[in-house]
This record gives sequence, C-alpha cells and structure tokens, in this order.
Amino acid sequence: MTVLTLKKANQIIHGALTKARQLNLAPLTVVVLDENGFLKAMQREDGSAILKQDIAIAKAWGAVNMGMSSRSLGVVAEQRPAFMNALVDIAKGKVMPVPGGVLIRDDDNLIIGSVGISGDVSDQDERSAVAGIKEAGFIAGI
Repeated sequence: MTVLTLKKANQIIHGALTKARQLNLAPLTVVVLDENGFLKAMQREDGSAILKQDIAIAKAWGAVNMGMSSRSLGVVAEQRPAFMNALVDIAKGKVMPVPGGVLIRDDDNLIIGSVGISGDVSDQDERSAVAGIKEAGFIAGI
C-alpha cells in the first residue's frame, strides 16, 4: 500500500488551490487526512472563514471513515435520512454529506486518505479536490 506522505499531501493542497485560483473561486480551506482520518496537512487561504476548517474536516473525515466520497454520503442521506442522522450523531458531527470530501486512492485502488475542501459551492470544492489529488499522481474517489 502506498503511504500518503506530507510531501504528497502538500502537493495535493497546492494542486487544489491552483485549480481554485484558475476558476476564481472564493477563498478555500483544504485539509488532507491520512487513511485513519488523522490530519496530515491543512491550509486556509486568506479570507476563508474559520468555520470552513471544521466543514472541510467533516467532509474528509466522513469520506475516509465511510469509504465513500461526501457526495456519495449525500445520496445516502437522501435515501436513508434516519441512518445519516444517526451517523452524524455517532461521529460527533464529523460527517458532512455534501460534495467536497474526496477519497485518495493509490494505483492498487486502496484508500490512502481523503481531501476535504470548503469555501465555495460544494461542487467547486469537489472539483478542486479532484484536481489536487490528480496533480499528486493519485486517483480521486468521487
């Protein structure tokens, strides 16, 4: 299994923020978590509200711990709201079932971490995460 290094985590953040600036998005907060859901790296652009950090972490944490993107968790929330409400309670609020939390997969398709982004609309957050993951040479699990 590939290990998500700090160097690669920072490369993901750089790629995500580069894409965000190309798209002229609102200021973003980007977090990268390892395969266990622990913070590997984070950056908050100037002007990104402090609450965006918690949102980005919840998007990434839910994704890596449930083994599916936060977009997919949103589908689960629509189909099974009682389950999602219970999951959010069990996770002590560290699950955000909207786009912006993307799995990081290696060449063997193993989950090696996740990216969570908050700051713009969720679809654009996700788009930036995917760009960062690809720039670092990994596979984005959306």
